[in-house]
Amino acid sequence: MINRRQWLGGAAGIAGAAALPRFAIAQGTGGSSSRVLKFIPQADLAVADPIITTAYVSRNHGYMIWDTLYGFDQDYRPQPQMVEGHRVEEDGRRVTLVLRDGLKFHDGEPVRALDCVASIRRWATRDALGQVMMTVVDELSAPDDKTILFRFKQPFPLLFEALGKPATPVCFIMPERLAKTDPAVAVKEMIGSGPFRWKADERVPGARLVYERNADYVPRADGPVSWTAGPKRVHFDRIEWNVMPDAATAANAMQNGEADWYEQPPGDLQDLLRRNRNLTLEIQDPTGLVAMARFNHLHPPFNNPAIRRALLGAINQSDFMTAVIGTDKSLWRDRVGIFTPETPLANEAGMEVLTSPRDYDKVKRDLQAAGYKGEKVVLIAASDFANLNALAQVGHDMLRKCGLNVEFVSADWGTVVQRRASKEAPEKGGWSMFFTFFAGVDMVNPGVQQALRGHGQAAWFGWPTAPKLEELRNAWFSAPDLAAQQEIAKQIQLQAFQDVPYLPLGQYFQAWAYRRGLTGIVKGLPIFWNVQRS
Repeated sequence: MINRRQWLGGAAGIAGAAALPRFAIAQGTGGSSSRVLKFIPQADLAVADPIITTAYVSRNHGYMIWDTLYGFDQDYRPQPQMVEGHRVEEDGRRVTLVLRDGLKFHDGEPVRALDCVASIRRWATRDALGQVMMTVVDELSAPDDKTILFRFKQPFPLLFEALGKPATPVCFIMPERLAKTDPAVAVKEMIGSGPFRWKADERVPGARLVYERNADYVPRADGPVSWTAGPKRVHFDRIEWNVMPDAATAANAMQNGEADWYEQPPGDLQDLLRRNRNLTLEIQDPTGLVAMARFNHLHPPFNNPAIRRALLGAINQSDFMTAVIGTDKSLWRDRVGIFTPETPLANEAGMEVLTSPRDYDKVKRDLQAAGYKGEKVVLIAASDFANLNALAQVGHDMLRKCGLNVEFVSADWGTVVQRRASKEAPEKGGWSMFFTFFAGVDMVNPGVQQALRGHGQAAWFGWPTAPKLEELRNAWFSAPDLAAQQEIAKQIQLQAFQDVPYLPLGQYFQAWAYRRGLTGIVKGLPIFWNVQRS
C-alpha cells in the first residue's frame, strides 16, 4: 500500500416539502430511543443516485446503502472492504480482485463479480480518476462469480485508490441490472449490499429519510475501524435523517434532546451548542472544506476567460470565510490556491492574483477591457444550506461591486442541484454561477479534483474547455515521483489562474455536534456503523 503522503501527492506504483415531523423523545436516553439515532444532515437528499452527482449528502446516503470494494483509512490508504484480497502480476498490468464470502444484496441476491464490473464501468464514466483508469484498461471482466480481472495496457498506480476513495463520486457496487442504467440517468431502486436498507415508504421529501439495519450484512472480520475502512458493525436498528427548515430549528433540536447529531452547525451557533454540557463539538476532518464559485463556461458572460480572470482581483477570501464560519481564524484559512493547503501539491505559484491589494475600480476596468457588455449573471444560491447561502451572499455583494448585472435566484439546495445540471442559457432556466465547497480530500491532486477538469461537455457542472489544463493533468499522472508531481502542480495552478475554471474562496473547518452519549463516531465523513449509545 502507498503511504499518506504518496496518496495526497500521487502514487508511483500499484499498492494499494411536507411539515417537519416532531421528534419522539424517549425517557432516560438523552432524547432518543437507544436503538434509534436521529441525525440532522447538511441538506435534503435531492438526488438519491450518488453516481450522477457530486453532492455530499448523496454520497453520505450512498454509504448507508451500498458497499465498496475498498475503503480508505485515516491515513488515506486503501484497504480491502468487499474484496478478500488481490493479486498484482505482470509488473502491474494484470490485477485480480477476489470477493469475500457472505456478500448479499438487500433483495437477497448474492453479490457477483459481474455486478462489480458493471458498477465500476458506470462509475468510471462519471469520475475524474475512473475516466483516466479506463483509458489504460485493456480488459475488465468477471472470470467467475468471485473474481474481477483487470488487464492494463500499462500499470495504473492508483487502481485501489480509485476503487476505494471517498471523493465523489464513490465507486459503490450495485446489482448489475441497476449498474447498467445510463450513467446520466438516476437508478430507480436503492438496492445495495451495505449495512443499512433504504426505507422508501417512510421518505418525506424535505423532512425525513429513514434507514434500517441490514440484518444480513456480514462485516469484515479484521482490520481497524478507520474512515470508510474496517468492519462495519451496526448498533442501531434505525437511522433517521431529519431535515430542518433552518439552522436555528436544528440547534434547538440538539439543545432539547430531540436530535443526536448535527452535521453542519453554522459558526454563529457553535458557541451556543458548546455551552450545553450534553453536547460535544469536534472537527472530524483535518482536510477541511474548500470553497469555490463555479462558472458556467458555456454561455456569456463567463464563456470569456478574460472576464473570469478579471474577477480574481475582486476576491477577498477572508470575507467569504468569516461569513461562513466566523472570526475565529483557527477555523479557516485564506491564501488558498488550487490544491488543499498543507498537502504536498499546495504551492504559491501565481498566488499574487489572490493576495495582492483588492481594487474594485481596477476590476471594473478589466471587465470592460475584457468585453463585458452588461450581460445578466444568474447567480443560483441555496437558501436552506447555511454555509452555501453565506458564500452566495458575500459573492452577490462582490459581483455587484464589480459592476456586474446580477440576478440573484434563491432556492432550496435540491433545486440548485437540479438546476446546475442544466446546460440551457441562463435566460432559459440555466445559470451563470453557483457557490459550493469540496472536502479537502477531494482537492488534493489533479486525479481526484472534479472542478479542475477541462474536457468540455463531459466535465463537471460548468463544463470548461481547457486543453492546456488537461495536458498538464495527464503529465501529472506520468510523473515519476513526488518532486516531479509538485513541479507540474505549480504549472497547473498557474494555468488554472489563466483558464479560471472556478474562483477559490478559502478553506474552513466544520465541527460536528453530537450528544455526549454517542461513542464510536468515525472521523472523516458522517457514517453510522460502529456508532453506539453509552
